[in-house]
Amino acid sequence: MLTIGELASYAGVTVRAVRHYHTKGLLTEPERDHSGYRRYDAAAVVELVRIRTLAEAGVPLARVRELLQAGDEELAAAVADIDRRLRAEIRQRQRHRERIARLAAGDNLALPPEVVDFLDRLRALGVDERIVRVERDGWIPLAACSPERIPELLARKRDHLADPEIIDFYLTLSQALDQTGDDPRLVELADKLSAYITRIADEQGEFSVDDTGIEPPLAELLDTLVFDTVPPARRLNELLRQRGWTGWTKLERMDQAQMVRPTPPVDQG
Repeated sequence: MLTIGELASYAGVTVRAVRHYHTKGLLTEPERDHSGYRRYDAAAVVELVRIRTLAEAGVPLARVRELLQAGDEELAAAVADIDRRLRAEIRQRQRHRERIARLAAGDNLALPPEVVDFLDRLRALGVDERIVRVERDGWIPLAACSPERIPELLARKRDHLADPEIIDFYLTLSQALDQTGDDPRLVELADKLSAYITRIADEQGEFSVDDTGIEPPLAELLDTLVFDTVPPARRLNELLRQRGWTGWTKLERMDQAQMVRPTPPVDQG
């Protein structure tokens, strides 16, 4: 016969756990012997191990009581269900571990490999890392909201990088990042970019350039991300507006009424 301490040791639990299971009615509490101690037999060890195993598997104690009283078939079915749930949790935790591991890789977090390759291509071209980060952060909500559209959008981006004028745009903006809003290079860049997008729009016979179909609220969110992270982009956007174009994520030709509308003052703070 075993003392409560010996029972707990054999079953791999604490004495406190044994007493808790007594309180919950899961483990039968034996009568005290003539010395006033409770004594447990081998059956109690087996029963306590079953309780511990079910509890450690995440089975609520109320359900543990039911399973201990169930027949063999019901218990087997319940154990199989528990096993399926545990395997699903393991798979989910493995995915979490993979995400955590990818976190250290920076761009790999929440981005498909092909987008990461595109970002690496920008770096190889000499694009400033701050602009690369803006590109990355813009892809993250796109990948979350519309993952099925990533191949189409990425194909457009790859086409852009095949155009020397677009590459020059990236590089010129990179050089202007640490300059003030009146940097003449931004004016030059606005002239070049305006001429480029006007030519593309005229060739396509459209009022917008490279319409990605992104919903206006998301386009505005991405625009704000760019302007807050790369301040010269806000000034460049104002210069483009003076040249008849509005927007950033989605560039659209302005009509005459829009062009005469006064532009809000620039916050110099």
